[in-house]
Amino acid sequence: MATLVSVNVGLPKDVRWQGRTVRTAVWKQPVTGPRTVRRLNIDGDGQGDLGGHGGEMRAVMVYQLDSYRHWQRVLGRDDFSYGQFGENFTVDGLPDDEVCIGDRYRIGGAVFEVTQPRVTCYRVGLRMDEPRLPALLVTHRRPGFYLRVLTEGEVEAGQEIVKLSDGPGRMTVAEVDGLLYLPERPRDRIARALGIDALSPGWQSSFRALLEQPDHAPGAAGNPGLNPEGADPRPAWDGFRPLTVTAVAAESDSIVSLCLADPDGRPLPPAAPGQYLTVRLVPEAGAAPLVRSYSLSGPPSAEGYRISVKREAEGAASRWIHAHVRAGGELAAAAPRGSFTLRPGAGPVVLASAGVGATPVLAMLHALADTRPDREVWWLHGARHGGDHPFAAESRRLLARLPDSHVRICYSAPRPQDREGVDYTDRGRLSAAVLARLDLPADADAYLCGPSAFMADLTGALTATGLARDRIHTEVFGAGPALTPGIAAAAAPRPHPPAGPAGDGPAVSFVRSGLTVPWRPEFGSLLEMAEACGVAVRWSCRTGVCRTCETRLMEGAVSYDPAPVEAPAPGNALVCCARPDADVVLDL
Repeated sequence: MATLVSVNVGLPKDVRWQGRTVRTAVWKQPVTGPRTVRRLNIDGDGQGDLGGHGGEMRAVMVYQLDSYRHWQRVLGRDDFSYGQFGENFTVDGLPDDEVCIGDRYRIGGAVFEVTQPRVTCYRVGLRMDEPRLPALLVTHRRPGFYLRVLTEGEVEAGQEIVKLSDGPGRMTVAEVDGLLYLPERPRDRIARALGIDALSPGWQSSFRALLEQPDHAPGAAGNPGLNPEGADPRPAWDGFRPLTVTAVAAESDSIVSLCLADPDGRPLPPAAPGQYLTVRLVPEAGAAPLVRSYSLSGPPSAEGYRISVKREAEGAASRWIHAHVRAGGELAAAAPRGSFTLRPGAGPVVLASAGVGATPVLAMLHALADTRPDREVWWLHGARHGGDHPFAAESRRLLARLPDSHVRICYSAPRPQDREGVDYTDRGRLSAAVLARLDLPADADAYLCGPSAFMADLTGALTATGLARDRIHTEVFGAGPALTPGIAAAAAPRPHPPAGPAGDGPAVSFVRSGLTVPWRPEFGSLLEMAEACGVAVRWSCRTGVCRTCETRLMEGAVSYDPAPVEAPAPGNALVCCARPDADVVLDL
């Protein structure tokens, strides 16, 4: 017979951690007497981060006394109290390798349904003063699980836990947890898990992504269930190789295109439309190299690549390219990368951009004109005026080859010589208001590239028209948005070398941040170094299990401490537990 040993609650509070303030409710304390369990939580309880915890499918967290005893032995500790693992219900019985998703139980006057395993998160390690714990919960197959409240009612410590029904599929919490986080993922078991209606939508989405990953595809690796960006195929070559500049052409007042080819005339590996190329520049002998990424703008071709570069007022690399790169020269380039790529299919496509954001979607337009001219295509672009409008003639030629194409070109400050109805269609910015006037198909796939505010505005407008969020794909210039769960957002500093004396270790280049600094051994990981440099990072577990921090490793090699639960995709690194073994170039 299973028993409810303790009911534990806690409200969010601020906790100091590594010089930052974390908002968390992981500190749960036992309460006496009856407590009412409601649809979203227990009276007196709350969650500090609703993105990762709480909600109807994660209303109540359960952990077992047997797991308490296990961790006392493994960690050599005797200081545990109920609620130690952030759970609401401490129970005697209900082990993770027996309880199944969809099982239903009655405790007191409430009825519950098992919905998912615990989500790995650094805050349980923070509460336990054991940073390794998020990974240990997975590898030891003792995650604990969440309950959904089917019938609200009062519960109290000491009550019997009565099983009402078995979940369909009979898949245990431990098995479902391992399918997402551990390397062995039989596709038939993932499909079986997806057939369990009680499984929370987030886990269903992760399992769908895993099933969509090609089985045994050449170079396939990674875990799209945890990080879709971390499942790219292995890059076509490692590190950087020389490419010859065969042509340089002006595309607008501030944008030039560079055509690149193999120095020996050999074919280059094809790039997917929408990907980018990372180049390494050496402005002068002895100077630190400049490493930058630029979107590919030309048609898919084995004969060569084309990148397009906007001259930025404070951009050392872009200003050097505009001033010094000429046909006949060479650039060192890493292999094409990026997951912002045109998906196969026959449905409508929306290609929306502003300024130099036209670069990757132009490559998609080339691909559509060459391979799928029957698809309905919407070409939407915003510029200040004709002088700032790149690829104007080229895009018109491509659109003329697509019989079912629609065009809106918006100039926010047209010049006298810019002709409305010829050079542009609308005066003003390409905005949500413009999209609201268009009859965009709700089954389209939309690809957006431009400034962050532009993409946020258009994303909201597209969802308002009925487009599903998973059909909207975006490409961010520069550093992407940070993800620091539980830590209040603050004004992002300009990336900078870390405080203190310069290190003497391998050079660490953060491509999107335009920063190269020497490694210092006192940093525990590349993630910690990035944080010290003000580089935008994404993380959650900080122990190599959740893959939120997975980053493209353009060059170099890393080692891990602690070892991750599963190796990243080839050409990637889990920066939360990685250290450089040589000079490294990271897509951060």
